[in-house]
Amino acid sequence: MFLEQGVKPENHFWKYLLGSVFIITASFIGQIPFSIAVLYKSFKENAAFPADNDSALKMFEPNLTLFLVMLSFVFALAGIYFVVKYMHHQTLLSVTTGRKKVDWNRVLFSFLLWALFSVISFLVLYFQSQEKFVWNFKLVPFLILSVIGTIFIPIQTSTEEYVFRGYLMQGFANLAKNKWFPLVMTSLIFGSMHILNPEVTKMGYIIMVYYIGTGLFLGIITLMDDGIELALGFHAANNLVGALLVTSDWSVFQTHSIFKDMSDPSAGADVILPVVIVYPVLLFIFSKKYKWTNWKEKLTGKIDEPKNEVTEFLNLN
Repeated sequence: MFLEQGVKPENHFWKYLLGSVFIITASFIGQIPFSIAVLYKSFKENAAFPADNDSALKMFEPNLTLFLVMLSFVFALAGIYFVVKYMHHQTLLSVTTGRKKVDWNRVLFSFLLWALFSVISFLVLYFQSQEKFVWNFKLVPFLILSVIGTIFIPIQTSTEEYVFRGYLMQGFANLAKNKWFPLVMTSLIFGSMHILNPEVTKMGYIIMVYYIGTGLFLGIITLMDDGIELALGFHAANNLVGALLVTSDWSVFQTHSIFKDMSDPSAGADVILPVVIVYPVLLFIFSKKYKWTNWKEKLTGKIDEPKNEVTEFLNLN
């Protein structure tokens, strides 16, 4: 089983805390090129160093900003691999899936399903309120965005999934020896990581319902499907389609997308609907396709800590 693969007597919870610090440090190292670029531009233009993250992100051409920011996730992903292999003595596969190998068909199905839904839902919104959007398409910048996005956005989303639904979920399973606590904790932490996003400032803390709800949804499909493949596909589709399709002045990243949202952000039905309607529908689709059963046990059941070889030998004698 996926969670049980990380539950070992030697996998003390302090190792996950230390491993998390290592991964965060690796991410900070990956941010050095962006910091150097900001410092260089500030010095060259004799301008003040940006006072906040939002100002720094707007200093460069959007494609360059996206590339520089995404580098940190490359370093973080390398940090995950190092921590899993050398601190926990596990394989990357063991924090990916409970299957013998990664099921790429699951990743692809989840990606295509959510990408299709995202495009259709945007088109419905667009034709209902065309005045809120402007045509933002420019061929060359969009093609560059497509290349950068296709390469680096899946790295970014996969890094987040490996951290929350893989590494930390197994870590909290080691601590609590059950399944509901890792599900709740990773969802809360995942949502809280977005609290500094400009969307929160614009829409208010009600949008945290969406972020935490999304974390909960991704955690549920991970536990029910015994691996993070579906979460990997969903998260990649969500961010990649969003980056290519529509941008706005108040989002985390401004991209050379096809459309630009000119409306003032507000937290309405679009925040609540995914959590209370769309995600349950997706759970139903996934459950039918992959024949999920025994929901209560898979989401809230206890985890028995395996005995080490010394204990087993003493018990036998």
